[in-house]
Amino acid sequence: MIKADIVNRVAETSDISRVKAAEAVDTLLGALKKALTDGKRIELRGFGVFQVRDRKQGIGRNPKTGIEVAIAPGKTVRFKPGKELKNL
Repeated sequence: MIKADIVNRVAETSDISRVKAAEAVDTLLGALKKALTDGKRIELRGFGVFQVRDRKQGIGRNPKTGIEVAIAPGKTVRFKPGKELKNL
């Protein structure tokens, strides 16, 4: 499923135009991005939790040459599905 599919589904189920549905989806995704950028936890009951986590420094390997490469520490987004989603 892609963003356009979500927009179409919102337009169909809420009986609004695709333009308004696209605005609603863009607003929702923008709010989610902003919250994750600020390091906040997003909990959608019945669906799951999105959380920003620290990623530790590591050593990777170039598969073509076999040379070791340092991987810098950073942040990543983790998703933990909710109980209802797990049971589907």
